[in-house]
Amino acid sequence: MKGFYDELVNTTVPVSSPREAELTKLLENTFRHVNIALVNELAIFGNQLGVNVWESIEAASTKPFGYMKFTPGPGVGGHCLPVDPSYLSWQVRRKLGQSFRFIELANDINDHMPDYVVQRLIAILNREKRALNGSRILLVGLAYKKNTGDIRESPSLRLIELLREYGADVSAVDSHVEEYRWPDGVERVELTKEQANESDAVIVVTDHDDIDLSIVGASTSPVLDTKNCVTGGRVERM
Repeated sequence: MKGFYDELVNTTVPVSSPREAELTKLLENTFRHVNIALVNELAIFGNQLGVNVWESIEAASTKPFGYMKFTPGPGVGGHCLPVDPSYLSWQVRRKLGQSFRFIELANDINDHMPDYVVQRLIAILNREKRALNGSRILLVGLAYKKNTGDIRESPSLRLIELLREYGADVSAVDSHVEEYRWPDGVERVELTKEQANESDAVIVVTDHDDIDLSIVGASTSPVLDTKNCVTGGRVERM
């Protein structure tokens, strides 16, 4: 196996058996999953306490050792973080009869971030004296990862589900997501000044490089920024 991978990658790191190799992958994914859950919960509490958690994260990341920067978001996606840690937790429960509490807690926090985003949106619309039911909501970015079209397990899918359950009319911008992967019932639109201004609210889900975020920042509609990537008078951070 080392000989095979040496032909594909710069450095192969051998371990003693496939079991250690598999746990290596699960460990790395679980590490990210747990730390993302930590900053997600901090973002929730920071908002309630009136603290700019994004600024605190940037300040903490200046420490040259003992800290690794993770940032909040609307949830986790892809085929690794929503799946691999849960597989590890399932194996521990199945073979040892014990709970992997860190993973279960991280799952609970990250899985419910789309619910939190929607609740923040409802609060924003309430200040506008509008109900979510019947509102036109524009999602900016659908893929779970920046500059990719990968929508597998993306938090945007749960967001869409929740928004439609509340009776919202959902449209979205994402040039990376191919047509056959596009979510049913969501209008595909281009990001224009008119599109942003005519929406009742805008949610920035994925900050692709090809998205002109200045259009979002200049919007006359309220904006919920889940990535801390937009500035403007009507922008509110997650």
